[in-house]
Amino acid sequence: MKKIHHLLFGIALLGAIPSFSQNFNWPQGKKMALSLSFDDARGSQVTQGTPLLNQYGVKATFFLNPGAMEKNLAGWKKAVAAGHEIGNHSTSHPCTGIFTWSRTNALENYTMEKMEKDILDCNTSIEKNLGVKAEVFAYPCGQTFIGNATQTQSYVPLIAKHFLLGRVWKSEAPNDPNYHNFAQLTGIEMDGQDFEQILPLIEEARNSGKWLVLAGHEMNESGNQTTRLSMLKKLMEYANNPANGIWIAPMGTVAKYIQSR
Repeated sequence: MKKIHHLLFGIALLGAIPSFSQNFNWPQGKKMALSLSFDDARGSQVTQGTPLLNQYGVKATFFLNPGAMEKNLAGWKKAVAAGHEIGNHSTSHPCTGIFTWSRTNALENYTMEKMEKDILDCNTSIEKNLGVKAEVFAYPCGQTFIGNATQTQSYVPLIAKHFLLGRVWKSEAPNDPNYHNFAQLTGIEMDGQDFEQILPLIEEARNSGKWLVLAGHEMNESGNQTTRLSMLKKLMEYANNPANGIWIAPMGTVAKYIQSR
């Protein structure tokens, strides 16, 4: 009898737990938030991506590396003038040495001091070239550690110190506005996806009142690590329809709204 009583009590308790995110008040009665984010300052982002976003009045978040940014500086200046958010994606894009292409710049060989210099140098370059201060950060390869074996440690506290938010990569769920870690916000991949594959993610976030952050790279129709422009068109048409209850805004804008609530 005691076991049955405890089980019933547990079920009753679970039933009493409110769905906090569903009670969150998004602007203008919207049911969810949606942010589009892109990494690496790829050339296609300013030659094809931002012109398309501008047509639909959608502002996105772009996480830049200085070297790539400087190759298309005029395009990035136009992106800033159009109201897109510029974020920090590190100076040298360090990732794990498990990737052979990153072995000479492996996170396993970084110290906290070296990582801090890398991200602050990126901030300096962005401010010098674009006249804006980067308030948001995306972890290269979505990896949040430095060091190796027993010397491994998280650099999330470093991002929390210098930025409003940090975004990871290839996550599995949207962000809950009532239970979040701004230094490790989820980012769900949209590269290589059709709108029909993205729509269930939107529906899940809307049904639970959450914040869906989509993350991509190239902005074109085909190729590796490419967010399809045809998918973006359908997504923006859907998001811009008031009947669908979607607030689409840059990551920093959404984060500041959540903080204000």
